[in-house]
Amino acid sequence: MRNFHKAAAVAAATLTSAILLPATASAQDGFKCEEGETYIMNVMVSAHPYWVPVYQGFKQAAEAMGCETVFSGTPDYDITKQIASFEQDLVKQPAGILLHPMQSDPFIEPINRAIDSGVEVVTFAADSPKSNRTAYITSDNVAEAKFAAEEIVKQVGEEGQYAVLENPGQSNHDLRVTELISYMEQNYPGMKLVGRQATNQDSNAAYRATASILQANPGLDAMWIPEAGSAEGAVAAVLEAEADVLIMHADVTPTTLEHIKAGNIHMALNPNQGVQGFMGFVTVFMAAHSDMFDPFNDYKVSGYNPMQIPFIDNGFAVITKENADSFDLNKYMEGRDPS
Repeated sequence: MRNFHKAAAVAAATLTSAILLPATASAQDGFKCEEGETYIMNVMVSAHPYWVPVYQGFKQAAEAMGCETVFSGTPDYDITKQIASFEQDLVKQPAGILLHPMQSDPFIEPINRAIDSGVEVVTFAADSPKSNRTAYITSDNVAEAKFAAEEIVKQVGEEGQYAVLENPGQSNHDLRVTELISYMEQNYPGMKLVGRQATNQDSNAAYRATASILQANPGLDAMWIPEAGSAEGAVAAVLEAEADVLIMHADVTPTTLEHIKAGNIHMALNPNQGVQGFMGFVTVFMAAHSDMFDPFNDYKVSGYNPMQIPFIDNGFAVITKENADSFDLNKYMEGRDPS
């Protein structure tokens, strides 16, 4: 498996080791939850397989500190319903919430109100940067886009046609698309963008969009897709058309993994989900227990939570036919408690 941004991941692991194995007994006592202390992970489209390894990492960190966890969110791709689920989580008065906000701005007020009520919030994979969340954990979406662009050019050459599917409004997906297009324009002007359609993680919409793009552009060389749900529909349309199109996407699902094994998808760029969940718990725990340390800054007079981390890069892995078995979710979950 090829891992990128290893330095960030190693640094995160080193930080976590220092947190979980402190030198003094008093510090060690501090890195434990009180009885019943609970942390919640809230997501949208809660049945999506992406969340499974993230929540496992979240739970592993919680168990190391004797804390309770709850998986929450909405099964729908609906910002109103996710905010409603977040509001229901607040009623339970958890110590903190690790949140994947479907959209940035609609969550500003709910996040700020949660923090004002004493519930700390950390975001992951997608952000609400204008809110008062204390930390953000994700893979480097700009680096993912650059890697995808370079790989496409490596495989099809510096002149050709490419298309993108997108999911407007979700910060990480937006970056993966806009940065790839910008990088192509600046570095490979011979690569022409001939199709760009919003499919919003809907495999059926992606199937129709890809079929339409292929019909209008029979010379299409490559597609870049910011998430795996749309990639499922895109690959089905490409196979049906018997087209020779290189497909790359971010994230992975069991379906796209099988297509990678079969050679129908060139590769996927997958965030290190377990690290994302583990560091997500560590940061939200620290936000809730910020009185354990006294940083060298002005937090006492400014009145903000000193546990501020604008960005932690959890790194990403490149999934190919050669290493695909390492990303088999069923194997990973064997013997594990999914709840």
